[in-house]
Amino acid sequence: MTKEQQTEIEAAAFRALIAHLQQRSDVQNIDLMNLAGFCRNCLSKWYSAEAKKTLPDFDYADAQQYVYGMNISDWKRDFQTSASDEQMQQFEEGQPLHAKISGY
Repeated sequence: MTKEQQTEIEAAAFRALIAHLQQRSDVQNIDLMNLAGFCRNCLSKWYSAEAKKTLPDFDYADAQQYVYGMNISDWKRDFQTSASDEQMQQFEEGQPLHAKISGY
């Protein structure tokens, strides 16, 4: 496999992950964080950080629009629910395992 092929395959897999998360608006970010240590916001931050390397004016809101498939305030209004006390406790306990994102 060439480096170019690898990049194309990785990009396609990332697009498939984004599409899946957009379809699964029932899955809350807190659930993703508690289970996997990353969420849609983490993906947005990773995307934004990489985009800024070649597009300095690219901003986090643009990345959120891409990852969520809509404006973040619309997503929150339409899909986000309040986290339970148990979810928040699990979130706090899992902090050491959460994704590390440079610049954020």
